[in-house]
Amino acid sequence: MTENAIFQPSTQPLTIALFVLPQASILEVASALDPLRNANRQLGSEAYRWRVVTPDGQPVLLTCGISLPSSGPLSAALGADALIVVAGYRLADVATRPLIRDLRRIAPRFLLVGGIDAGPWVLARAGLLDGHRATVHWEDLEDLAAAHPHIDVQPDRFVIDRNRVTISGAAPATDFMLHLIRPRHGAALARQVANSFLTRARPGTEPQIAPAGTDPGLDPRVAVALARMEARLDNPEPVSETAHAVGLSPRRLETLFRQALNTTPAAHALGLRLQAARRMLTDTAHPLAEVALRTGFSSPATLSRAFRARFGQPPGALRR
Repeated sequence: MTENAIFQPSTQPLTIALFVLPQASILEVASALDPLRNANRQLGSEAYRWRVVTPDGQPVLLTCGISLPSSGPLSAALGADALIVVAGYRLADVATRPLIRDLRRIAPRFLLVGGIDAGPWVLARAGLLDGHRATVHWEDLEDLAAAHPHIDVQPDRFVIDRNRVTISGAAPATDFMLHLIRPRHGAALARQVANSFLTRARPGTEPQIAPAGTDPGLDPRVAVALARMEARLDNPEPVSETAHAVGLSPRRLETLFRQALNTTPAAHALGLRLQAARRMLTDTAHPLAEVALRTGFSSPATLSRAFRARFGQPPGALRR
């Protein structure tokens, strides 16, 4: 992991500008800023400063329906040490060409440029991750790597490479902020901040998704079956194969699923695939045939029938 001078002991205040796009998550904003606020509280001084900027300088509407106040447009980020893009849904609508152009022009003015959740997509479209290691939310890893072959895409929680940081989601944003606090103000402070939020500092290289069997509320065999389903959205296996892989009969696996999840293995696997299809329909421009292929349906018509049965509307309704 190659880092820059921002991760060095310092008595000087550090200012971070969050460039928050519409349809970002309030959890991602809070996960980035609250550890800094808490660090200031523990230190009794303003060691960390921040400002929120938005595309038009106006309050930005988040996914929860709350409008986040803004300090101004992207140009208001100038003077900060770091610029971090926070993005979520509907990038095709919110990450406009003028926004990408302005981001590309302003990026060299900061010691560190980063992105949270879908933020790495925005950086990639601006050409700011070419030749760098980077990560993104696990649902987008394959698409980012395919769309931007000059980026070395990693499945990590967060990745720091020179003057770039990419963060895969809300919880890893807290991990990154703890990672930032530790070298600047010591391991003890980072631990105090983590304890305040009843969490721990996870390394960037830790997997985004917990390994199968780590949920104490699930039978380990159910957990392994769930992990197999999640890993095979594009090529689902028969329930009989899943059951065999975890050492159970299909009937016994179904019983355990009903006890733990109140559903059957087949219904749960189908639900995972349909949720993935729904996300692709709302968040990407993939043709319906591509969405069907990526979610294990034999044809667009097969996907459409299952989609209508589950959500009460055809896939095309999400793109009107």
